[in-house]
Amino acid sequence: MIHEKLLNPQSIVVVGGSDDIQKPGGKVLKNIIDGGFKGGLYVVNPKLDNVQGIESSRDVKDLPNVDVAILAIAAKFCPSTIEVLAKEKNTRGFIILSAGFSEENEEGAKLEAQIVDTINSVGGSLIGPNCVGLLNTNYNGVFTTPIPSLDPKGVDFISGSGATAVFIMEAGVPKGLTFNSVYSVGNSAQVGVEEVLAHLDETFDPATSSRVKLLYIENIDKPQMLLKHAKSLISKGCKIAAIKSGSSEAGSRAASSHTGALASPDVAVQSLFRKAGIVRCAGREELATVAAIFMHPELTGKNIAIITHAGGPAVMLTDALSNGGLEIPHIEGPKAYALLEKLYGGSSVANPIDFLATGTAEQLGHIIDACENDFDNIDGMAVVFGSPGLFPVYDVYDLLDEKMKSCKKPIYPILPSVINVKDEIAHFIAKGRINFPDEVIFGDALAKIYNTPKPEYATTELAGVNREAIRKVVDEAENGYLSPEQVQELLDGAGIPRAGEAVVESADDAVAQAQRLGYPLVMKVIGPVHKSDVGGVVLNVKDDATVRAEFERMIVIKETTAILMQPMLSGTELFVGAKAEEKFGHMVLCGLGGIFIEVLKDVNAGLAPLTDKEADRMIKTLKGYGIIEGARGQEPVNEDIFREIVVRLSKLVEIAPEIFEMDLNPLLGSRDKVVAVDARIRIEK
Repeated sequence: MIHEKLLNPQSIVVVGGSDDIQKPGGKVLKNIIDGGFKGGLYVVNPKLDNVQGIESSRDVKDLPNVDVAILAIAAKFCPSTIEVLAKEKNTRGFIILSAGFSEENEEGAKLEAQIVDTINSVGGSLIGPNCVGLLNTNYNGVFTTPIPSLDPKGVDFISGSGATAVFIMEAGVPKGLTFNSVYSVGNSAQVGVEEVLAHLDETFDPATSSRVKLLYIENIDKPQMLLKHAKSLISKGCKIAAIKSGSSEAGSRAASSHTGALASPDVAVQSLFRKAGIVRCAGREELATVAAIFMHPELTGKNIAIITHAGGPAVMLTDALSNGGLEIPHIEGPKAYALLEKLYGGSSVANPIDFLATGTAEQLGHIIDACENDFDNIDGMAVVFGSPGLFPVYDVYDLLDEKMKSCKKPIYPILPSVINVKDEIAHFIAKGRINFPDEVIFGDALAKIYNTPKPEYATTELAGVNREAIRKVVDEAENGYLSPEQVQELLDGAGIPRAGEAVVESADDAVAQAQRLGYPLVMKVIGPVHKSDVGGVVLNVKDDATVRAEFERMIVIKETTAILMQPMLSGTELFVGAKAEEKFGHMVLCGLGGIFIEVLKDVNAGLAPLTDKEADRMIKTLKGYGIIEGARGQEPVNEDIFREIVVRLSKLVEIAPEIFEMDLNPLLGSRDKVVAVDARIRIEK
């Protein structure tokens, strides 16, 4: 929990405050003064007795007790200053604007650690160092601008980058986005993005707390904390969007399996956000736009009416929404004709609803009323209304405001004429409204929100999982790849169906096992990672003589220790795998198997533990899902069994977290069954 004094202080000192408002110490002091802070305000400056009209002390030892200290002094002076404030002045909230700490060198890291130890010893809270500060409805503790409109119902914004925090506010403010708080956590020496989110969760009050949270993250240090509190906040009715930068990891780790190559750290981030219900954004404009959509009533379906007096934006918006999976349904019938009679000749109500450049506020009202009350296949309205600059449009925007108050379906105002009618837009925003100036950015953002699943809170119960058998294999195993026999025991313990098989080390044993398993057979080398590349797989073996000949050929292949024999099965090749990602836990992946995974890389990932619904979504959102359904007359795959295998594998890695990576590739799927044909499991304890 963040100390209450940091968030709602009765007194603040700016250490390093100055008259020069082009320096952080001067600007933060000015912002606090301009914000009308009601408590005691103090300054420490070793050279001045008065700073910006505030009486200044030469030394922190001369101060009275003070709740919050904002430091804008050289890094080397911070530890001793904080020691006095924490131990002698009862200070519990600290904001260090200064740089020169862990982001710079080892010596700075030592200073930072010393500061954290001191603050922890008194139960205080630290924002920074190397940050722009903290902004909330109680005080403007930042040295930057803009200072956005502060509103308890506005956005809570947490940023790992101070400059990016400024730029995102600059993206949101012109749209009418308001803020409740802004946390610039800098080096996150004590309080990072995850800790702030945890605090917002633990102190959430449904009557007074903001329901929109924005995150800018450069490094996720505590993914499980982030997941826990994001899910908790969303369960309380909040909405969360985030940018996680640094997604293009140059030179991805070398891996010894398909799963290892596909499961990059950014896949883990994507899986975490999806599991938490966080809308992931790619840039500042998108994040600000998603936040603005969050401030409107929630869209409960996917059918949008586009209401416009301009054709081009409507076409581009239609493309953006349609490409994102939303629908622009055709509107027809008697009620549509009745609406058309109220519009000028040449108008169209088919959807997009085009009421021409000469359309009036009254006509817009008729259209909105019809979409709200008459057209059941409409879930929300996007209204595009700009101006060629010929006449004012206050009446249109006033009507929009009134309809947004009375309609239950969300109305999204797209007002693109930011120069021609800038006064009217300012008038509209002053009413507490938000503008979406670009229809494509809006359409993409709305689709992204719609396609982000809600988090799952239920768990899936599985019968036939033998925890004891699984633990016995893992406890007795050494690090590295398990033997085929150990792999079989783990799959059986998890209840994952597999093909009958035998491991043989002699030609005579190979023939005997072939007669037991039945022809035709598959023979594979054990040892080499990529069996096909070394000639270590032979299909459709039909007689004893071929078994013997192939055994003798394959057993001498480099690194081969034995030969695996299995019945020749048919079906659609599928893939399921798992990969441990540091701090995140296990990612479970599924997709089409065999050559499809090599070439197409059509794989979806989810963070374990998975529920039935999560596994079902992973399967159904594959690009190749049509193949699983049985495209062009092919036999479909039994999705129930495939989904259950994904969940069972998730359960396996939950019971055995020592599994570093594993592949079931391929599984063969048909209408009646899905069977694991080949499997590799690597243990790292």
